[in-house]
Formats: sequence, structure tokens, C-alpha cells
Amino acid sequence: MKARTAAIEVADLYKTYATADSKIPALDGVSFRIEPGEFVSVLGPSGCGKTTVLRIVAGLTAKTSGVVEVDGAPVTGPQRKIGLVFQVPALMQWRTALENVLLPAEILGLDRAGSRTRARELLGLVGLAEFSSRYPRELSGGMQQRVAIARALAHDPAILLLDEPFSALDMMTRNQLNIELLRIWSERRKTSLLITHSIPEAIFLSDRIVVLGPRPAKILDVVPVPLPRPREPSVRLSLAFLQIVDRIGRLVGLEYV
Repeated sequence: MKARTAAIEVADLYKTYATADSKIPALDGVSFRIEPGEFVSVLGPSGCGKTTVLRIVAGLTAKTSGVVEVDGAPVTGPQRKIGLVFQVPALMQWRTALENVLLPAEILGLDRAGSRTRARELLGLVGLAEFSSRYPRELSGGMQQRVAIARALAHDPAILLLDEPFSALDMMTRNQLNIELLRIWSERRKTSLLITHSIPEAIFLSDRIVVLGPRPAKILDVVPVPLPRPREPSVRLSLAFLQIVDRIGRLVGLEYV
């Protein structure tokens, strides 16, 4: 029987950055795969190469060597089938929330009326239906990041890549957006790759966690998260959750929670 094509396949991935007088190794033989509809986190200490992995998968950074494929095809540049959410929302300050969400559709030349309907639907999905005419300066940091998530979904990508999207937010807002992201994923089942340094966040959201060591990053372990879905915030207090925290903490050091 032919093996199922992975949504994302990373095999023996190496990346070295060249400076004027030296070479800086970032990734050292990283390999993992993500199945269609799966939610996987890449976790590790700051500066270990997590974001480099995401940027290579997104086609924004070239690999040094190795294999990186999306839906069985080599990644050679940015792809329409991928939606991106970065640490900073990077909303256009002169555009309303609705207009920001519409931006990918405008760039891709999609149907205007249909895209506008979809943008309103997505703002409702992230809990911002009544804020569609507000400008970024009128929204909190958490609300801006919700707009960024809606924008990433505007062209209906098959894959969602998230680069520490909640790390700049306070803990209460971050936990609330974890719940919202899990709800959105449950409704849309987009293949998702999250970059994070938060162990509880990774466990709460993920099916599996790829744990990286310090730069140059190697995989320390790929940890399954066998917690049943749907997940409620109370799962963070369960023994099963805490056992996974302990397992990952022993790998990377609990300072990365």
C-alpha cells in the first residue's frame, strides 16, 4: 500500500547562515512530518532555530541542504496553500480590521464580493464581528492578533504556519487566544505548525511536539500528546498533562515554560 503523502515533510534539514567572516550553523539534520489536518508544535529555547524551520517550510528562507516538501512537492518559494501568522500582527494601520483581512484576497485577485463575505465570516470566527470597522489603534494586542489569524485564513489555505503568535501578550490574553486558536482549528481542521517556547501552550494545542535542542538545533524527541479532544482549559491541571510537561521539561529545562 502506498504511504499517505504528508502535508509537510522535513528530512535531514540543515541550515547555515554565512556572515562576512564566519558561518553560523542553525539546523543540524532536523527531520519530521506532519499529516494532513494535524496540529504539530516545534518547541525549543530562544535562538535555537525554530523560526528558521518555519521560514524554510514557508518558502521564505532557503535551506542549505535536506528535503522540505509540502503536499509531496519540493518547497521552492512562498505558496498560496500556506497561511502565515507572525509574532507581530503587522496590520496596516490605515486599514480597518475588515480591510486588513481582505488584503490577501486583493493581492491574489480573488472575487471581491465573495472575499468580503468570507472576511466578515472570519472576523466572526475569531470573535471580532462587531469590530470590523475598527482600525488597529482601536484594538488591543490580542484583538490585533485575532485579525492577523483571520487574515492568514482569508484565502482558505490548506496549511497554517504560526511563529510564536502569542509570545508578546500577557499570560491571561495568551491563554485565552490558545483557547480561541484551538476552537478555530477544531472547526476548520487546517494542518497547523506552531513555533513556540511555551511547554503548556504546545501541549494544550498539539497532537505532537517536536522538541529541539540549543543551536545548531537537533531534534531531542518527538513527543505525542494523547490528550482527548475537544480540550477544555481544565486539562492543564490533569495528571496526564503534567506528566507531558515533566517529560518535555526534562529534555529542555523548565525555564522554557
